[in-house]
Amino acid sequence: QVRLVESGGGLVQPGGSLRLSCAASGGIFSLAPMAWYRQAPGKQRDLVASITSSGITNYADSVKGRFTISRDNAKNTFYLQMSNLKEEDTVVYSCKTCLYWGQGTQVTVSS
Repeated sequence: QVRLVESGGGLVQPGGSLRLSCAASGGIFSLAPMAWYRQAPGKQRDLVASITSSGITNYADSVKGRFTISRDNAKNTFYLQMSNLKEEDTVVYSCKTCLYWGQGTQVTVSS
């Protein structure tokens, strides 16, 4: 059974940093693209960043230069390093690989 478990969310002040992790189990994901999405209440889920198996990355314009996605294939884990966080980054972040989603982790940016 495939399972994705996010961690690393929480409360941070504007300008601060957080690192989200997504640990995948139940399969081998080294050849799979991985992605982070976020969704505010009542809004659609938007792609934040993605990374291919070879490490090619893609970012939403709103996070370029602030967020970095990476992966550790040996650990079946991928990450989202978030810096210079803004209040508008306050939403639930979810990881995805293939057809599988994590449960989501809340990020709150507030002073």
